[in-house]
Amino acid sequence: MRYFVTGATGFIGKFLVEKLLKRGGDVYVLVREGSGSKFVQLQERMGHLAERLHAVQGDLSQPGLGLSAADQQLLDEHIDHFFHLAAIYDIKASEEDQVKANVLGTQHALQAAHVMQAGCFHYASSIAVAGLYQGTWREDMFEEAEKLINPYLRTKHEAEKIVREQSKVPYRIYRPGMVVGHSKTGEMDKIDGPYFFMRLIKKLRASLPPWVPMLGVEGGRLNIVPVDYVTDAMDYLAHKQGLDGKVFHLTDPKPFKVGEVMNLLAQAAAAPQFTMRIDARMAAFIPKSITGPIGKLPPVRRLRQQLLRDLQIPEEALGFLTYPTKFDCRDTLRELKESGIACPSLESYAAVMWDYWLRHLDPDLFVDHTLAGNVADKVVLITGASSGIGKATALRLAETTARIVLVARDPEKLQDTRAEIEAIGGRAWTYSADISSMEDCDRLIDQVIADHGQVDVLVNNAGRSIRRGIASAYDRFHDYERTMQLNYFGALRLILRLLPHFEARHSGHVINISSIGVLTNAPRFSAYVASKAALDSFSRCAASEFSDQGIHFTTINMPLVRTPMIAPTKIYDHVPTISPEDAADMICDAIISRKKRIATRLGIFGQVLHFMMPKTTEIIMNTGFKMFPDSDAAKGAKNAVQQAPTTEQMAFAYLMKGIHW
Repeated sequence: MRYFVTGATGFIGKFLVEKLLKRGGDVYVLVREGSGSKFVQLQERMGHLAERLHAVQGDLSQPGLGLSAADQQLLDEHIDHFFHLAAIYDIKASEEDQVKANVLGTQHALQAAHVMQAGCFHYASSIAVAGLYQGTWREDMFEEAEKLINPYLRTKHEAEKIVREQSKVPYRIYRPGMVVGHSKTGEMDKIDGPYFFMRLIKKLRASLPPWVPMLGVEGGRLNIVPVDYVTDAMDYLAHKQGLDGKVFHLTDPKPFKVGEVMNLLAQAAAAPQFTMRIDARMAAFIPKSITGPIGKLPPVRRLRQQLLRDLQIPEEALGFLTYPTKFDCRDTLRELKESGIACPSLESYAAVMWDYWLRHLDPDLFVDHTLAGNVADKVVLITGASSGIGKATALRLAETTARIVLVARDPEKLQDTRAEIEAIGGRAWTYSADISSMEDCDRLIDQVIADHGQVDVLVNNAGRSIRRGIASAYDRFHDYERTMQLNYFGALRLILRLLPHFEARHSGHVINISSIGVLTNAPRFSAYVASKAALDSFSRCAASEFSDQGIHFTTINMPLVRTPMIAPTKIYDHVPTISPEDAADMICDAIISRKKRIATRLGIFGQVLHFMMPKTTEIIMNTGFKMFPDSDAAKGAKNAVQQAPTTEQMAFAYLMKGIHW
């Protein structure tokens, strides 16, 4: 037995070729010039069977597949079965490409089969030939197709028509459903069909416990079939006598609805399931005179596009959520009955699909999550870089190829930090500036851009903190002025000076070091928290304005960090804090992920508690306020001696780890 196969190196082709080789015959596969490496991979996959696998150079886009005269003579009257699998199975591909591959490619394959006088032409069509037919589509139906709304549906329909009308050799047509990975191994080559749901399910799994009920979409039925069923059935039906001219639906006789498919995958992923599902077809009852104008509004379009982009779902795929067609495959099942070949239920292999996607196809696997990859040759400007959090962050960046711009008031300390960076192979430049001075801020940004040509990341880290109760600050208005001057106005001045530069480049990232106190409304830090809250609010507003400019804002609500800034408050020597290195890790995470906010769980819990039970939270915070009084120094006493914390104070501090008291 001799076989000729187009698309042999494709997903379905790899499995079918293996089955044909196991029958003991020779398999000739079409290989385009320049694609020899794919044929080598196919040989390696076939192992010892590869000795009967032969490459035939040609091109699907050429009449008669562009076969040489020698190859035509070799294959003439020697091909028993011609399998045409090559096609573009991608709803995102351009219409021009799909016409070339699906329509012209099929025509050229038929021409080659005629020249070879093949025994039978086996064409891999698709359920797409039905378009969006309302009702049950039988295997003997073709002209009844409805709503061929996109190039993929149209070109698959046109290609099957060519086979039906132009084939001069016996033919058999196979219409697979949505082909997914192998039901035993999960092997799949691309993200398509139900795989578009996987990213959403992964996000839900990361955000919520599995018992949380979700609101989802019911939708139409998705006819999903694993590749092993498709190739098993094709192999068997191709060799069964008396089936020429037949069409076979390789579909699931009991397909699941969209909501059911998502729940099966969510269950496999241990993610929340869509317990409450709304039938997407209900939208059809809303007049298009209402939905049309609303859907065209710029904000609605942007939100829709952003959501689809985040989940990596092509807009074309949304049309299949209300898929209206049911496929009658009774004739195919009758022919397969004696073989024992049957389509497995999605329930039996959903977990295998999920596992393979997570290990091999998850787009996050192909994103560079390393610090080095995200800052390569970028200019990162860090204020307050001579000590504490700023210095620790700079030393982390020293392990990369980032161009580190160190900013602080003390030039000698800056030089020490630079020396440490260069000692471990990093690149750093120092700029002495007082961020509380607006003139210094302008001069700094102008000079850095002049020297380096760009700034990619601004880390607003420089700041000051004052631990003093309001009652002790009635005559100290300057506490609020100087704190606001550095923490808010200075940071804001740098941002405003950089934004035109970021806009021109359509790129930029501002990372503001804020405080857990903004989330917990820490008493005794009203000056500090107010200044940080102001910067947080500005950043949220700015993020909304520059969202479409490629400019990102990240707020880090940092817990208590053991730095020189908290050293004067001796009670902090005895309470839990994080190290500057831990804080630097949070900043590096922000550089990589560009999240809008990074905070500890306690900080988020504190904010939620303030929202849900404001009075209860106020009492808790007041308890801490009374338990940790102002220091003698804060009250203005000279030569004050800080008392060691009591057991009660220590216990409270550990319970509220990271909060400023």
